[in-house]
Amino acid sequence: MRMTSYAAGILTLAAAGIIAASANGQSQSKQQTPQSDQTLKSQVTVVNVFATVRDRHHGIISDLTEKDFKILEDSQEQKVAFFSREKNLPMTLGILIDTSGSMDRILNAEQDAASQFLQRVMRKNDEAMVISFDLDVNLLADFTQDTRVLERAIRRTVINAPAAGIGGTVGTIPTQGGGTNLYDAVYLAAHDELASEAGRKAIILLTDAEDTGSRLRIQDAIEAAQRADTVIHVLLLRDFMATSGVGPGVANKMTSETGGRVIDVHNNKTLEKAFDEIAEELSSQYVLGYYPTNEKRDGTFRKIQVEVVSRSDAKITARKGYYAPRK
Repeated sequence: MRMTSYAAGILTLAAAGIIAASANGQSQSKQQTPQSDQTLKSQVTVVNVFATVRDRHHGIISDLTEKDFKILEDSQEQKVAFFSREKNLPMTLGILIDTSGSMDRILNAEQDAASQFLQRVMRKNDEAMVISFDLDVNLLADFTQDTRVLERAIRRTVINAPAAGIGGTVGTIPTQGGGTNLYDAVYLAAHDELASEAGRKAIILLTDAEDTGSRLRIQDAIEAAQRADTVIHVLLLRDFMATSGVGPGVANKMTSETGGRVIDVHNNKTLEKAFDEIAEELSSQYVLGYYPTNEKRDGTFRKIQVEVVSRSDAKITARKGYYAPRK
């Protein structure tokens, strides 16, 4: 397990590489002219997009090729430089469990389904962490490949319990004295934990999406996920003492702006089915990479649109944009 804490994370977005070449001053043949030492450096930014494609019947489409896709950045078409149908690329997951009072009747089912999900979906080199949130945000298990550690963390989730009472690590954002700190939890998971991870990243959020105590706004949470190149999937636990009724709108906003999905959960049976759908989503992705034609390193948000040109019935789940790196 990596030993980390809720300190400020590094804001990163796309993978960047430095290509260096040097020439020495020694002749390697009689025809060569001696050169002074020099280093040529260029910085190349690759934008990676992980996409899942379904048909009108909600079935996974798994036989597409590079020529079937088109990518646009800010309405400008981009050339696909890398393509693969990836089932074995390591992924990093954040399991975020709502343990506020409204979850009292569903918590045991959450624990069972989340544990089974990790057993099914995690493979060699995959990692996950577990966070609970209610009156505070509690890191119960940091990134690990050990599903036994993760399951024990899931089983330790308790309704409205302080971190000290469940062996967790409390978040750094102070609470306002009560409530459900949903936005704070997503921000801390993305900004402080997932931002420095590489490859496929996703937050699996089990909640009724009712935030009543966060210091941060929903847009702060979404931006942190976008900057960390992290998709948010919400298992929306409905009809379990939901109060203000804003949950579906919050869930849809978080998922639509990061490229994830909302799956409605009404009972224990549909909770298990929802985890099965997320597992299928994560194991059926296409990877598309491109070098953006806009080479400015200005930190602005760039909109991404992925299209399947060969099928009119294709529905694509992919992130909707990214923040360009700064100089």
